Amino acid sequence: MNEPIRVIVTDDQQVMREGLVALLDLLPEVEVVGAASNGREAVELLDEVAADVVLMDLRMPVMSGAEATRRIVERHPRVAVLVLTTYDDDESIASALSAGARGYLTKDAGRAEIAAALSSVTAGQSTFDTAISQRLVAAFAGDTEAAAIRRPADGLTPRETEVLALIATGLSNGEIAKKLYIGETTVKTHINNAFAKIGARNRADAVRYAYRHGLAAGEAGDPGLG
Repeated sequence: MNEPIRVIVTDDQQVMREGLVALLDLLPEVEVVGAASNGREAVELLDEVAADVVLMDLRMPVMSGAEATRRIVERHPRVAVLVLTTYDDDESIASALSAGARGYLTKDAGRAEIAAALSSVTAGQSTFDTAISQRLVAAFAGDTEAAAIRRPADGLTPRETEVLALIATGLSNGEIAKKLYIGETTVKTHINNAFAKIGARNRADAVRYAYRHGLAAGEAGDPGLG
């Protein structure tokens, strides 16, 4: 059998935190290894227990979810951060993704959706709930080509930059191929070339790169996803 996904739940509201722990305990593929009431506790908890994913709220006292995500990515790069929050505004989404979160769900998500997202981010994929994914795709649709021409970086070609930007929306290779009217094999070639140039190990690294280097519509410091 596969090892369970080890999860730390982080939420400043006790009722929500305990509810999430209870919900995750019902999933046979998940093991809750800790719970934290703010970002700092989550970061410190990772120094004590082994975890695969931190389920992270955003707006919390002591240390925000975005700052905690940034520190986790720096100190524990193998640990995925999956945001689960009430907020779906552009600034919140941009701050979380630029900090390195691999996924973003709102608290409307059900048990099956959370379980699928945990599996996805553990595998190194990016995942967003449907509404946020649609907003990201719409925001990038009119901006990716301009961004590719305006801000090539690290030797990326305009098409490689465009593909990276679309990866940041959570699209699969097949979806990118359909959007750009190119073959899926060509998409894979662009991705391999881009990953080699930017030193990305997986799609989560690519998402983080896109936001930190201004290739995405909602880059850090200028969260204009809408």
